[in-house]
Amino acid sequence: VQQVFKQLFYMINAVALNNLLLRKDVCSWSTGMQLRFNISQLEEWLRGKNLQQSGAAQTLEPLIQAAQLLQLKKKTSEDAEAICSLCTALTMQQIVKILNLYTPVNEFEERVTVAFIRDIQTHLQERNDPPQLLLDFKHMFAVTFPFNPSSITMDSIHLPASLNLDFLNKV
Repeated sequence: VQQVFKQLFYMINAVALNNLLLRKDVCSWSTGMQLRFNISQLEEWLRGKNLQQSGAAQTLEPLIQAAQLLQLKKKTSEDAEAICSLCTALTMQQIVKILNLYTPVNEFEERVTVAFIRDIQTHLQERNDPPQLLLDFKHMFAVTFPFNPSSITMDSIHLPASLNLDFLNKV
């Protein structure tokens, strides 16, 4: 059950983040607020179902950071440093793309300046991020089955001759 929800939450994360990276109309402060609220509802549901150890919440980390990125101030060099230290689950390409797509929805917000984006790129130059922008929403986590040892010892097993397993020898 835990593995199923981890996979499901990863798919939610990948599809939502990819939409954020491809659609200019959703890159705004209000979308960041809405995303963060919805993610907190998912996290609360996981806690309510006692699935917090499943790793499902950790798969949402890139989306959480993208939502926070939309909500942060984007003006000074200190803001750039804060963004770089906060957005560790996002690649430099993803951060820059979200900042380029950021669209103010009212007159109190301002567009992100080119100088600020260059400042971000300068801060993140030393990162060795993969070159991909979008997440692979078809990625599958490996399924693991717990090992439950048998209480029956091998010495107590009798193999009938009718099975023709002569190649098996007791040691």
